[in-house]
Amino acid sequence: MKAESRKTKKAKERPLSLDTPYYMTELGQAFLGDSLVLLKEIPDCSINLILTSPPFALTRKKEYGNKSASEYVDWFLQFASDFKRILTADGSLVLDLGSAYLPGFPIRSIYQFELLIRLVNDYGFFLAQDFYHYNPSRLPTPAEWVTVRRVRVKDSVNTVWWLSVSEFPKADNRQVLKPYSESMRQLLRNGYKPKLRPSGHDISDKFQKDNRGAIPPNLLELANTESNSAYLRRCREAGIKPHPARFPEGLADFFIRFLTCEGDLVLDPFAGSNTTGCVAERLRRRWIAIEINQTYLDGSVYRFQEVNDLFPVVRRTDVTTHQSATIREGRTRNRR
Repeated sequence: MKAESRKTKKAKERPLSLDTPYYMTELGQAFLGDSLVLLKEIPDCSINLILTSPPFALTRKKEYGNKSASEYVDWFLQFASDFKRILTADGSLVLDLGSAYLPGFPIRSIYQFELLIRLVNDYGFFLAQDFYHYNPSRLPTPAEWVTVRRVRVKDSVNTVWWLSVSEFPKADNRQVLKPYSESMRQLLRNGYKPKLRPSGHDISDKFQKDNRGAIPPNLLELANTESNSAYLRRCREAGIKPHPARFPEGLADFFIRFLTCEGDLVLDPFAGSNTTGCVAERLRRRWIAIEINQTYLDGSVYRFQEVNDLFPVVRRTDVTTHQSATIREGRTRNRR
């Protein structure tokens, strides 16, 4: 614990700059530092997607630095102006937010909705769509109200706000189609007679067109089970404590494919174990990750080396003599 404290202190004393990545891959860079400071160095209109799961507002404090529900909104809004400044005109901000109960009572905080209203009314974001991340494998929490007093059911859904700079952000739901159900495949095989349904919907003959998949709903069922992943195994082998609240790869994969194209630039300002960067690399998007905790950033390297060093990583000692290519390119583009 003492060694980890010294590490954290050393990281905070190091001058913060986006010219010196902590590590790099072919398409992205990870930076150690405070997003509140480092965001200032990112050029205007250079990020296509900010995708992040910021520290949740929880009643009980966690080791990854969460704020209480009462102070969460003001804390998060410190980043809002820079988020909007650095996003492209058709860019998006996607926030995965956990729920919180009021201390001592079986009633919910409404901080997610307060934050949404402030981002829209005070900072000019648009709510493109609300999503809900359902994790069926989540433990029955909060324990006091679910398993002890038995007055609530388990909380298994996170709110996900998809916000945008303009009314028409870049998006293509053809990139996130789901496999057709058996009944739909049967309909495509046998044909469908156009008619007016009891609900009043007029189903035309276009309904039986094979679009290579079904349009997904805004309820995303993604079990976050990573108990035996290569990331966790390699963290254990290296004696590095893994991040305790890891962002699910399926969620990152969905929004990156839905809202960006190959070559676009994705930012996670609260990167944790850098799921966002790893998925972006796999999908051939450029990426930037910022994380304030050095231990989590050290462990995040193993996400890029899960299968035979799939994504070669260049460590900090090898990159301190040159600037980050992604940030430099953004600055050049911004000056034109």
